[in-house]
Amino acid sequence: MTIRFYLLLCVFFGAAILGINSQAFSQQDAQFTQYMYNGLFYNPGFAGKDAGYSISALHRSQWLDYTTSTGAGGAPTTQLLSASGRFKNIPVGFGLVAVNDAIGPFTNQEVNLSLAYHLPIGRGVLSMGAAGGFFSSTIRYDEFFPVNPDPTIPSAGNENQGSPNLTVGLLYDRGSFYLGLSSRNLNEPGFDFGDGSLANRLENHHYVLAGYRINTFAQLTVEPSILVKSIALNNFSYDLSVIGTYNKKISLGLAYRGEESASVLLGYSLLRDNSLRLGYAFDLVVGGLEAKSPSSHEFMLTYNLPQVSKQIERMIQRTPRFRFD
Repeated sequence: MTIRFYLLLCVFFGAAILGINSQAFSQQDAQFTQYMYNGLFYNPGFAGKDAGYSISALHRSQWLDYTTSTGAGGAPTTQLLSASGRFKNIPVGFGLVAVNDAIGPFTNQEVNLSLAYHLPIGRGVLSMGAAGGFFSSTIRYDEFFPVNPDPTIPSAGNENQGSPNLTVGLLYDRGSFYLGLSSRNLNEPGFDFGDGSLANRLENHHYVLAGYRINTFAQLTVEPSILVKSIALNNFSYDLSVIGTYNKKISLGLAYRGEESASVLLGYSLLRDNSLRLGYAFDLVVGGLEAKSPSSHEFMLTYNLPQVSKQIERMIQRTPRFRFD
């Protein structure tokens, strides 16, 4: 099957999903505009997909200067740290993802370790990944103001609970095209903070991530991509983006998050081998402004360390030659 077939299949699948249900999407997982550079967060199949090692750090300030009706803050802020590599001589990759996600009186933290097996199939590679880790949630009662106050809920102090968390994913990459399917929070851990009235279950999230890399003229590459997100297969949202990169150094892109925001993405690569990359995304909220502040900002730093292969230099040994007359 051709690359065009896979691309059409992806677009059809994404369009079908978006048409199934257009109800409001309330996502518990952290949200990123630069999702195309953070595949490991969504899908463990990205672990060690490329040769060498990669380290990324990201900070997101969502709905900057947002305040609640009580005058308190509470705008979402997120930090992400990820690292990925590959074992030598075996087609197995490994990865680490750590996330700190704060919104209102809640702060969620998670750490996941990933393993992926990369199997060549035809002209592409099928990656099968799994991740396991720990998800921790903290509530600050002095910032928690329920609509219907419950006298059994404390008015001050903090409460923390943690639980194991599981993720699985598949990724098929043909170089110019990739398609990933994944499912996070498989075990759906629950957090009641010692009180059933505050029960909060972390729902199963499903993701479809796909992109198409187009090489054009004058060292310019263009990459459209889509991220489809679903909670329990009955609630959907999507992100679309198109990014152009010149000479593997300067990138500029546009993105749209369904019924929520439009974004501009900028990137610049440093060092002689372009191994250090700076990224920035600006989101302008276009939907639901009555409950949000109009802008979000996202900063990202990535360092790619190429795999070093030791080449044994052959020493030329000269031996004397004897002549006999």
